[in-house]
Amino acid sequence: MARNQAKAQNRAEPPAPARRASDRGRYGRLNRERVLASALDLVDREGLTALSMRRLGAELGVEAMALYRYAAGKDALLDGLVEALHLELEERLAADKAASTWQAELGRIARATYDVCLAHPQVVPLLSTRMLAVPLARRPLATLRHHERVIALLEEAGLGTDRAAAVFRAFTAWVLGYVSVELQAMVDNPEEPDPAFRLGLHHMPPQELPRLRAAAPALAERGGPEGLVAGLDALLDRFTGEA
Repeated sequence: MARNQAKAQNRAEPPAPARRASDRGRYGRLNRERVLASALDLVDREGLTALSMRRLGAELGVEAMALYRYAAGKDALLDGLVEALHLELEERLAADKAASTWQAELGRIARATYDVCLAHPQVVPLLSTRMLAVPLARRPLATLRHHERVIALLEEAGLGTDRAAAVFRAFTAWVLGYVSVELQAMVDNPEEPDPAFRLGLHHMPPQELPRLRAAAPALAERGGPEGLVAGLDALLDRFTGEA
């Protein structure tokens, strides 16, 4: 009879709920902003290859499963890094007064983008690669707001929708391309004091590459935001002159 009572009691008890990973981290409960900020900090320190749900969870003091409430997986984290850069861009732009003309404002946006990218060089490749992987409508809202801002300025300049779209593509290509060239690896041996050996020019055949060898020291120098804006102004003048 005791055995029957135990069976009845077991049947009456509801099953234990599935264990849920806690999202209370080392410094309190998580939110999306903290998760993305921690991911950005990790990538800044150790590069994109270090980023995983498990590693990020360890950084935050939670199990990896707890992060899935804020990012559906590794791809979502990568998109979150792009979002984080555009949010930082918005903050930088909001901190300063807008320029008086549409062209000067595009220059201000380009400079701010340059500053954000050089502050987070490990994340910069994602600005291009995630555009290849993620359709326009599914990109982070902060990214879409950036696109909207640029196109609005171009329409303010009197460009029609098709022309504004063409200039938007050129603007994006120039800014991202310029930043990528600024961040390219040039130094072969940082411990070498001689500039030629530091750049590894002895690896480049002088008969085949005389001009590139001669230009390498200049190419190793960054053009800075001044070069970015000068090229952008020339680009915009060309497009608006053809309008």
